[in-house]
Amino acid sequence: MKSKNNVIRAAALLGTGLLSWTAAAQTNAPATSSLPVIEVRAAPLHEAQAVGPYEQPEWTTQRRFPTTRVYLQEQPGDFSLEGWWRGKWFKDGSNAQRFEEELEIGLPHRFQLDVYHGWGTENDEHATKNEFASIELRYALADWGKIPLNPTLYGEYTYNFDESDEVEIKLLLGGQLGQDLHWGFNISREEQTGGTKHLEIEIAQAASYTLIDQKLSIGYEWEYSQESDQGERANPDKSFGIGPSLQWRPTRNTHLDIIPLFGLSHDAPKVESFVVFGIDFGPESKTPSLIEPAALRGR
Repeated sequence: MKSKNNVIRAAALLGTGLLSWTAAAQTNAPATSSLPVIEVRAAPLHEAQAVGPYEQPEWTTQRRFPTTRVYLQEQPGDFSLEGWWRGKWFKDGSNAQRFEEELEIGLPHRFQLDVYHGWGTENDEHATKNEFASIELRYALADWGKIPLNPTLYGEYTYNFDESDEVEIKLLLGGQLGQDLHWGFNISREEQTGGTKHLEIEIAQAASYTLIDQKLSIGYEWEYSQESDQGERANPDKSFGIGPSLQWRPTRNTHLDIIPLFGLSHDAPKVESFVVFGIDFGPESKTPSLIEPAALRGR
């Protein structure tokens, strides 16, 4: 037993010595300094940066959605030209093609003036005919971001060559979630001034995601409408279409938008497609001024 106690006492002394030596070694060890933490952040997207007197993101200065308008495309002194093709293929086998050209002009105090001219064909006719001429005025209620959803009022008068004229009012809403997700929502009412007093109430929504900054984005759009003539308001034609969208910007001042809408309701066209090409003649103020890291310059 005495021998066993001596072994335990020796082991305890050895353990105490090792602990004392370890503490001394740590005390005498040279001091070390921590390296600074390096935070890596993605470069901000150019199209998400504020431009112009209204501090709106750059992506809003070119049409992002054919079916849905957002805020103002033109700032004071800017103007742009757009060419539209719109095709409809109906479930009975008929079709209609429409071509439009549009001039957009930026005015002071958050106003924008647009002028349209449209002509078209039906069922593969070889000759086109003038259909309409329109004038549109937009007014944004505040600078971008000052009011939630950036509400913008829209009024349009359309002179139709073969039928009664039309008056349209529309509310434009829109915004962005983060840098690369964009969204728009419209609700409108359009009615003829005479004839059958044709009435169309429409809701449209669109969203897109940026794949390549200022170059390429994809998304979706949908439209729902109710159309009726006077005396038939209780039984309107109801149309709903939805489809994918794509925008390609070949250069800083041009854009190409493509979208097919596929009809999901009885009264909707089988397919309704849009192709829009635009050229922006605005000044350099539309280009965000960003300070890029030296490593990214020249790339």
